[in-house]
Amino acid sequence: MYYTKVNQDSCIACGLCQIISPDLFDYTSEGIAFTKMDLNAGNVPVPAERFEAFLDAYRKCPTGAILRSNRPFPPGEQ
Repeated sequence: MYYTKVNQDSCIACGLCQIISPDLFDYTSEGIAFTKMDLNAGNVPVPAERFEAFLDAYRKCPTGAILRSNRPFPPGEQ
């Protein structure tokens, strides 16, 4: 089980994660990515049926802004 969130300070708004996994990622009005399932809190596990798309986006993010963890991210952690 994995949890994910986007380090928004590292995101360059390239659009790749949303193209690869539109069910998981979206963009703010400024074009910065965030995880849709928990509004980038990193406390909801990636659904099993979306794991492969998540992993593809995670591996292809040019800045490494997509983070992953095997437990929920602490509140407020970037």
